[in-house]
Amino acid sequence: MAGPMASAEFEEIVETFEFLEDWEDRYRHVIELGRAMAPMDEALKTQATRVEGCASQVWIHPRLDGTGALARFDFAGDSDAMIVRGLIAVLHALYSGQSVAEVQTIDAIAELRRLGLDEHLSSQRSNGLRAMVARIRSVAAEACA
Repeated sequence: MAGPMASAEFEEIVETFEFLEDWEDRYRHVIELGRAMAPMDEALKTQATRVEGCASQVWIHPRLDGTGALARFDFAGDSDAMIVRGLIAVLHALYSGQSVAEVQTIDAIAELRRLGLDEHLSSQRSNGLRAMVARIRSVAAEACA
């Protein structure tokens, strides 16, 4: 089997998306996921946690439980754009609780393709999403080193 399984939380999003056939409903669901996400502490919104390459303001603050390749990965994230905050919630479902070694093997773009997001996001949003994935992977790689 190639790479770790997506989390149960992410699989739940996939199932919901399969149920919601209309893209407008899916879009609303992503926004709802963002609204439901715990707010990020304002003190964590610094230049160091800001993700470059996103059209909107995006912050990702990693939290690791343990050390080395087996450390469990989690992060706080936020954006000033509702849809992007929702995308952060989707990434959180995908990565949270995985080991930092597993984080690096998850093909986020392929997993997100299962949601059809790639077909419905502007190229700017897609680039921003890739920038967020790159940030998450680089944090995980540093933790493994």
